[in-house]
Amino acid sequence: MMLMAYLSYMLAELFYLSGILTVFFCGIVMSHYTWHNVTESSRVTTKHSFATLSFVAEIFIFLYVGMDALDIEKWKFVSDSPGTSVAVSSVLIGLIMAGRAAFVFPLSFLTNLAKKNPTEKIGFKQQVVIWWSGLMRGAVSMALAYNQFTRSGHTQLRANAIMITSTITVVLVSTVVFGMLTKPLIRFLLPQPKHTNSVLSDPSSPKSIVVPLLGGQQDSYTDAVGNAFIRPGSIRALLTTPTHTVHYYWRKFDDHFMRPVFGGRGFVPYVPGSPTERSVHERQ
Repeated sequence: MMLMAYLSYMLAELFYLSGILTVFFCGIVMSHYTWHNVTESSRVTTKHSFATLSFVAEIFIFLYVGMDALDIEKWKFVSDSPGTSVAVSSVLIGLIMAGRAAFVFPLSFLTNLAKKNPTEKIGFKQQVVIWWSGLMRGAVSMALAYNQFTRSGHTQLRANAIMITSTITVVLVSTVVFGMLTKPLIRFLLPQPKHTNSVLSDPSSPKSIVVPLLGGQQDSYTDAVGNAFIRPGSIRALLTTPTHTVHYYWRKFDDHFMRPVFGGRGFVPYVPGSPTERSVHERQ
């Protein structure tokens, strides 16, 4: 499992693609196929190993950002004109906020157009929370700035130094200020009722259905809602319920071609005491 993830990252770097997104989608595919082809002990070992590596990597990321924040060489170039650095940093923060809004609000509007149930639509306050929570920049921005404006971490050009220090300022401001205000903003815009049960425990709630493509114990959308799901049979069904329709045909393709070859829940031998077997017995 580790070699498969590393191979996907190396292939992405070879073709100058995004290694982060490649590893992310590799994890989605591995959770659907590879996870069911290993033994119970391998699952436990892999889960704890990945969790430990993730924790260690997170420490090094923030350590990297903190060390670059005190890059004295770059700050000396802009010490004689702090106003320019502040102006560039302000423009970058404004562009980040505008770019984030240009994605969140139009996409939320288009998503709401496809939702028939008002309770499933994304409210304006929720859109504001989504917009605000995604404004924080981090180590990726730092790495891209150093890769673009420096050579082996060093530069002698004042303009490049300004871009580096402005990126550091944006990362620090967005992480500290936006990060600290995210939780109070959520409490202010989306207050939680004091005495309410979880939506997942209410079978009549529209939010209680597990997302089909990312479901936990359910193997398909049909398993989650039973016979209430109507199989689509025309282009009208695709237009009215696109998520259900695409998921239905994807499951047919997955069950007939993908999982018989690559494995998956229901296509690999059951290991006694494994989570797969227990979930099957619980359904029965």
